[in-house]
Amino acid sequence: MAKAIKKQALGRGLSALLNDEGAAQSHGGKSTAQFVALSLDQIKVNPYQPRTRFTETALKELESSIRTLGLIQPITVRETESGQYELVSGERRYRASKNIGLKEIPAYIRSANDQELLEMALVENIQRQDLDPIEIALTYHRLLEDVSLSISDLGERLGKDRTTVTNYLRLLKLDPLIQSGMRDGFITMGHGRSLINVENSTDQLALYEEILDKKLSVRQTEERVKALKEGALKQPKMDKGTSENDPQLSQRFAIPVLVKSNAKGGGMLQIKFKNQKELDALRKKLLGED
Repeated sequence: MAKAIKKQALGRGLSALLNDEGAAQSHGGKSTAQFVALSLDQIKVNPYQPRTRFTETALKELESSIRTLGLIQPITVRETESGQYELVSGERRYRASKNIGLKEIPAYIRSANDQELLEMALVENIQRQDLDPIEIALTYHRLLEDVSLSISDLGERLGKDRTTVTNYLRLLKLDPLIQSGMRDGFITMGHGRSLINVENSTDQLALYEEILDKKLSVRQTEERVKALKEGALKQPKMDKGTSENDPQLSQRFAIPVLVKSNAKGGGMLQIKFKNQKELDALRKKLLGED
């Protein structure tokens, strides 16, 4: 059951957070938020959560902080028709609190339909400092497509100019392998923005491998791209290596898993999914939640 938290018990941190204005917040001219203590068992995760990767190290650090100082920033939830609560924002705080055995968590209860829930989750997520460029680009894309915002509206809500938003969105035109490399920190957004100017996917991948092999800087990558477009640089030969299906992994995940290897002994796993349902099932298996 939700228990209202008395203001005197908040402490300076939460009192400052609430700005001494009480529990209600305004949304569309209505009072839509209430500050309470909720049982963790009453809360379920947000199905529209845009963030898909939670690093173990960061989660452990948050758990340690909560043990020492308590939860400084409440989570935000909405009440469902069944009387349960659904996360709007704060899944990492929710997970950390659950991991250390807390029974209750401070929360704002907000009124929100599915569209508003998605928009709040996306906007809250995009304000984080630890997002990789592709995660930012995917969040921008979802705000444009699922929330039906224009690029101008999106930039205004996020305090970003149109060019910045467009530059991130263009990263999604890169080959998926290059996007993955950017997410994992093998190349920077600067490298990616240079590679976007190479229209052919094979050429993109060839230059990507050259960046990794020769540790090219962004400036060097720009020069390679310029030379390639001017026809002065031959396309680097990409070691195609081998590509074969792994029957054990394919059986484990119930979808085809390809193992691509190169002559140097490195390589990658390629897992293709047909739809969101397959992706959700795959993610649960990878996270050990199935």
